[in-house]
Amino acid sequence: MSETRTALREERWTATDTWSFWAFGLGMLLEAYIFGMATIATGWVHMPPNLRSLLLSWAPLWLIIGIAVAGPLSDKVGRKNTFYLTMALYGLGAVGIVFSYSYELILLFLAVLLFAAGGEMNTIMAASHEMMPSKHRGKTMMMELNFINLGGFLLALVSLVSAYNSVAFQRGMIAITILVVLFVLFLARNHTPESIRWLEQRGLMERAQQEAAKYYGEDEYQVRQAIRQQNEGKPVAQVSLAVRLYATIAIAFAGTAGFGLMTYVLGPSYFKHYTAMILLVATGVGFFSGFLGLLADKWSRKSMLLWGYGGTFVITVIIYLTVNQWTKTIALFWFLLVVLNLFVNISYLTEDTLKAEVWPTKRRGTYTAIVRFISIGLYIVTIYMS
Repeated sequence: MSETRTALREERWTATDTWSFWAFGLGMLLEAYIFGMATIATGWVHMPPNLRSLLLSWAPLWLIIGIAVAGPLSDKVGRKNTFYLTMALYGLGAVGIVFSYSYELILLFLAVLLFAAGGEMNTIMAASHEMMPSKHRGKTMMMELNFINLGGFLLALVSLVSAYNSVAFQRGMIAITILVVLFVLFLARNHTPESIRWLEQRGLMERAQQEAAKYYGEDEYQVRQAIRQQNEGKPVAQVSLAVRLYATIAIAFAGTAGFGLMTYVLGPSYFKHYTAMILLVATGVGFFSGFLGLLADKWSRKSMLLWGYGGTFVITVIIYLTVNQWTKTIALFWFLLVVLNLFVNISYLTEDTLKAEVWPTKRRGTYTAIVRFISIGLYIVTIYMS
């Protein structure tokens, strides 16, 4: 079938796309699950307040170290090879956390897990934009990102279920959950290809054709290539690299700080005994509101960002002005937490989708890593400020 003829039909959703979706979604789930572990781990050992703040900052610190390494690495060695590295580190960290009976061991194996999580999510964001069919790219990316909410919800649920048992039991439950999800993730990734666009950018044309034929079929591959060439041929406004970096870093920091400030920092600080429940409510609200992402290919990124950040701004101002009230009234705290996370999640899913799709394939991993490194690094500052 000629290229002109194949371009007449739309892309088809294939079994490979389904495997890729689950592989990317479960990777997002593990990233959120592990990031939230730092908050849960503050109850595993006795520590003074200054060390507790260190443990809270430990999560974003090692996350951005993993991001900084995996971004350029995935551009150099490939998306799939980077995934195998992060999965191996997940396994090592999960086994190690079971035997973490001291503050030092908790820090060590959390660092391993968080390093892997940072690299994992960054690589997923690059690979998903390169591999998913263009017709469904926006909604699939947002649904993959919604697994982040599911991961936090799962962690909170495991923590609540095991809360009245020993710390060792709780630690073991969390580690077993990681290993089970990791096993399913490994199976899914054995059914997914290397990013064909990355292979082409590296000049590995023969391997790209082999991967395309094996996982998609030659006909479907030709259709996707033709549609991609048509899209790339459309005139678009040229935006400088500096403007793109500033815009994506600004919205990424706002999303990270907006979610983390009440859920991971202020809430657990004022209502320590409700830490797991706070995470459960916040991620539950995020998960259900995340299904708005199904409209991502119909709504513009600009409109979703406007509604998300506009609402987040208004609620954040209210939280600031009523701090003396909600810190003493748990019902008001729950209300503000729910409304805040509703708006934060809309903006969060949108900005996480946007910040990986505006870069060229050759440097997509690196530029996405730069944006995430700076935005999450700035979030660490807010922990100590608050």
